[in-house]
Amino acid sequence: MVKLTAAATKSIPRIIIFALTLVYGFAGLFFRDPWKNEDAIGFGGMWTLFRGNSVDWIVPHIAGRDASLGAPLPYWIGATFIDLFGWLIGAANAARLYSAVCFFSAALAIWYATYLLGRRREVQPMALAVGGQPDLKSYGMTLADGALLIFLACVGLAQRAHETTPMMAQLMGISIVLYGTVRGLDKPWQGGLWTGLGIAIVALSSNLALSLMVVSSTIIAVLASNAKLRFRWTLTSTVLGLIGFAIWPIIWYLADLPVHLRHIAEEGWRNVPEMRATPSMESLGFLSVNFWAYAWPVWPLAIISLAHWGRVKEAGAWRAPHLCIPLSLFIGSFIYVLFRLEANEHDLMILIPSLSIIAAFSLPVLKRGLISFIDWFAMFSFTLIAIAIWIIWLAKVTGFPESTASNVNRLLPGFESQFNLLGFVVAIAITGVWLAVVRWRTSRAPKEIWRCLIISASGTTLMWVLLMTLWLPTINYAKTYRQVSARLAQVVPVGAGCVNTSNIGDSQLASFSYFTKLPLRDDSNCPWMLTHNQSEAKAFAKLNKKKLHLLWEDRRAADRDERLRLYEVIPE
Repeated sequence: MVKLTAAATKSIPRIIIFALTLVYGFAGLFFRDPWKNEDAIGFGGMWTLFRGNSVDWIVPHIAGRDASLGAPLPYWIGATFIDLFGWLIGAANAARLYSAVCFFSAALAIWYATYLLGRRREVQPMALAVGGQPDLKSYGMTLADGALLIFLACVGLAQRAHETTPMMAQLMGISIVLYGTVRGLDKPWQGGLWTGLGIAIVALSSNLALSLMVVSSTIIAVLASNAKLRFRWTLTSTVLGLIGFAIWPIIWYLADLPVHLRHIAEEGWRNVPEMRATPSMESLGFLSVNFWAYAWPVWPLAIISLAHWGRVKEAGAWRAPHLCIPLSLFIGSFIYVLFRLEANEHDLMILIPSLSIIAAFSLPVLKRGLISFIDWFAMFSFTLIAIAIWIIWLAKVTGFPESTASNVNRLLPGFESQFNLLGFVVAIAITGVWLAVVRWRTSRAPKEIWRCLIISASGTTLMWVLLMTLWLPTINYAKTYRQVSARLAQVVPVGAGCVNTSNIGDSQLASFSYFTKLPLRDDSNCPWMLTHNQSEAKAFAKLNKKKLHLLWEDRRAADRDERLRLYEVIPE
C-alpha cells in the first residue's frame, strides 16, 4: 500500500497531454521519402497493392518479386490510405497514415488499460486518518497519464513508430489485447470484443509464432490472475480471435489461389520475419546491448514497480491484474524476440506497451532522489541534444562553424541545404515550449506523481520534432534512393526490356519500383541486371554462361559501402 494525497494525483490538463501526443505522433510522417530498409520495404508492399490486382492483395509482395511479405493487414491498410488520400498528399505520405492510426490506437489502448487497472481496489492508496486521499477516478487517470508519458518518453520508439512497418500493427494489436483483457474484468462482452480484435490484428500482421505467443500469454495471464474473467469474455474473444486467424486462408480458398501462390503465402505467414526453433544467440546479444538504451526510461521504472508490488503482503500479489496481465504479455513478447533469427530495433516495439503499464505503477512509490535523478538526467541530456541539433543545422545553412559544416559536406557530398521557414518556425516554437517546461519544473516543487515524466516525454518530443524540422532534408537525403533512382532511369534505354533485380535487397527493389518506371523483376532472362554485389554478378554470369558488360555504377551519397551496378547481359 502507498500513502498519497489527492493533490499528488491531480491529472495532467487534457489539452497538454493531447497536444503532446498529437505532435509526437504526426511529426516525421510527412514531407519525406520512404527510407532505406524496413520503411521502404513496408511502403513497397503497400505501393504494389495499390497498383496491382486482386492476387497482389491476397499475397502481399514487392513488385517483381514473388516472395511474400507475410501477413497482409498492414499492406491492406496502407494501400487503402494511398487510394483514398494519395492523390492529395502523395502516396508515401498517405501510406504513413497507417503508422499514425497504429500509434494513436496503441497510445489510447495503453491509457485506458492503465486507467482501468488504476481504479482497482488492490492498488489504491491507504485511507488517511484525516481524509484527503485520492478518489478512484483521479488515481486511475493519473496512473494512465503516467503510462502514456512513459510510452512517449521511450527513446527507441521515436523513429520506429513513424515508419511503415508491420511492427506498427503488431504494436497496436498487442496494446488492444492488453486493454481488452483488462476491460473484460468488469465488462466481459466489451472486453472480449476488444481482446478478440487485438488477437485478430496480431494474427493478420505478424507471423504465426508471435500470434500464438500472444494468445498463449493472454491465456496464462487469465488463468494466473486472481480476478477471474467470465465465460462471456472467453467466448467473445475466442470467436473473434479464430475469425482473425481464419480470414486470410478463407480468402485463399474463395479466390481459388493457385497452389504455388498459396505455398508462398503460407511460408510468409510462418516465417516472415524469420524464426528459429531454439533461442537465437544473435537476438540475445542484440537485446543485451540495445534494450537498455532503447527502452529508457521504461525498464528501470518497471523494475521498481515489480519490486514494490511483488512484495506487497497481501496474498497473491503477483496474481493481481495490474502485474499479472501486462507481465505475461511482456514475457511472451520477449520470448518471441529471443526466437527471432536476428532481432532488430523494430522487434523491440512490441515489448513497450506491457512495460509502460507496469512502469506506471512505480510512480506512487518513487523516492524523491530517484525522481530528481530522472528529471535532471532527462533535462541535461535532451538540452544537449537540442543544442547539438541547432548548431549542426546552423552550420549547414550558414557555413558556420566551418569545421561542422565541412564534416556535414564530407558525410553528404552533393547535399545543398536550404532554409525552410515553416520548419524553422516550428523548431523555434517547440524549443520555446521545452524551455517553458524546464522553467516550470525547476522553478517550483510540484507534488503530482507524474512530475518526473513530463521532462522525459517532452524531451523525446523535442528531439524528434527538431530532427523532423531542422534536419529532415538532411536525413531524407541520406536515407532515400530518389537521387540514385533518377540516375539509374537515365541509363537504361527506353523499351530495352526488363531489369533483373534478383541480386538486390527488398528495400532497394521497393525504392526503385516507386521512383522509376523501369520493368523490374527477378528474372535471369532479362537483358539487364542490377546488383550491389560484384561477386554475385560474376557467379550469376558463370552459372548462366553469360557475359556481363558494366554500364553504370553508383551509390547513395551517405552510403560508402553500397555499390549499385547495372550490367548488360550478353549470351556467350
